[in-house]
Amino acid sequence: MYRISKLDLNMNLYSIETGNLKLDGGAMFGVVPKVIWEKLYPADEHNLCNWAMRCLLVVTDEGRKVLIDTGMGDKQSDKFFGHYYPNGDVTLEQSLAKAGFGLEDITDVIITHLHFDHVGGAVNYNDEGELAPTFPNAKYYVSKTHWEWAESANRREKASFLPENYMPLKEHGVLYMVENEGELIPGINIKFYNGHTDGQLIPFVNFGGRTIVYGADLFPSTAHLPMPYIMGYDTRPLITLQDKESFFAEAIAGNYVLFFEHDLYNECCSLQETSKGIRHKDTFTLAEFVSGKF
Repeated sequence: MYRISKLDLNMNLYSIETGNLKLDGGAMFGVVPKVIWEKLYPADEHNLCNWAMRCLLVVTDEGRKVLIDTGMGDKQSDKFFGHYYPNGDVTLEQSLAKAGFGLEDITDVIITHLHFDHVGGAVNYNDEGELAPTFPNAKYYVSKTHWEWAESANRREKASFLPENYMPLKEHGVLYMVENEGELIPGINIKFYNGHTDGQLIPFVNFGGRTIVYGADLFPSTAHLPMPYIMGYDTRPLITLQDKESFFAEAIAGNYVLFFEHDLYNECCSLQETSKGIRHKDTFTLAEFVSGKF
């Protein structure tokens, strides 16, 4: 369990919305039948569910501005985006501006994994029409295990890895491979989980005596808290079961808060043990958590 060494009075947290995408409900809930999962998360007449791509900005007491994930960006073709029905009225840059920051202010970018909806916004075209890091003054972090996994992507997962989303980071010398769990940046610890994809990096943020965990694709939504609710996209679902079990033991003991990247309807939740297993206790916004209401 990660413990807090001090009260992070000067740390600030911001929810950074980057727009939404639609994905097939069956793919998102795996072996769970639609008649069950649709009670927890709605689908349209085409069986598509609408999902957020919500990033987390952590401004540390040392003044570092750490962005966790980047959404899918806007540089792909219309044909590509046509598969995912992007929607919503806000972009990554607009959300940062609303929080009072520009692209040049970001000092660090933590990439949970290299699937397009998590890393697409990390790279964009510059004024010369060349692919370059979106955040010119930032260091980018990714799990070394996951980078190697993406470089030799299996045929099942390959469509989610688009080299133009991450190879320019390496070419520009701003990519840092993370090999060990533990403290990555003061106030932010990381752990690796391997069920969704090898080496998914999950950040644990220490804030005011609490730990808030960026769920990424370990926990895309509150609907994915029950043990059997595992995405069809996961490469090794039995490992996901182990990932969830080990996480829950730690989270309940530590009174962790979950921050959801993909849940369109809930930003955060606390957890509780029930007769049916771990479920959400309270749902709330990040702003409510920061203000001390939960």
